[in-house]
Amino acid sequence: MTATDPPPRTGHASEHRPPAFFIAGTDTEIGKTFVACALLHALRACGLRAVGMKPVAAGVEADGRNEDVARLAAASAFAAAADLVNPYCFRAAIAPHIAAAEEGRPIVPARIVDAFEALRAQAGAVLVEGVGGFRVPLGDDHDTADLAVALGLPVILVVGLRLGCINHALLTQEAIAARGLPLAGWVANRIDPEMARSAENIAALRARIAAPLLGVVEHGTTPEAAARQLTLPSGLAPAPSSAPVPPR
Repeated sequence: MTATDPPPRTGHASEHRPPAFFIAGTDTEIGKTFVACALLHALRACGLRAVGMKPVAAGVEADGRNEDVARLAAASAFAAAADLVNPYCFRAAIAPHIAAAEEGRPIVPARIVDAFEALRAQAGAVLVEGVGGFRVPLGDDHDTADLAVALGLPVILVVGLRLGCINHALLTQEAIAARGLPLAGWVANRIDPEMARSAENIAALRARIAAPLLGVVEHGTTPEAAARQLTLPSGLAPAPSSAPVPPR
């Protein structure tokens, strides 16, 4: 984080602001968007006006939209302005700092923080999905970990269950702690249905990750069904007086 970046936000409930969390992953293509959508459905089911945010996305479809951004929008309780939900979208599905350089559009953390705060003012809860793993470069001198610090959000870690996941999860946990961010919980996502000894791997992770397991998402399910397999972390439970959010 540079000297010109805004000070970190704490996101604590004591500030009387809607809860918000940063969704990080142990790697790319391990189901961050899927889990974020499942959590959005869980939040909506218990009455919160929840919205998803993807600050940086790379890769667009023929219709000009990014698939992850579209999925988060579909799972959200309301349709927020596109420039708030996704301040930076690059055409090529490549590392974002490379895409940003090729398009001549540097990623400015302050712009993302401003968009997040504007979105939070409209919502009952915000889930901010990172890009790739936790330390993906966003420019020459900042990465997604710096973005999480600038936003000041607790982290929910998505662990893709496949060979090597224990090492990736523990290294990511160390990186989150090194940035002074709380790990609110983690989700085990069965991305490899043929993974050997998956139960033993989950047990090893539970013994080593200093945060609650929020749930195990089964392979081949839908975000709506996965929502019923998850427990919401502390800070995302709705107030008893929260009014139900009508279906979109």
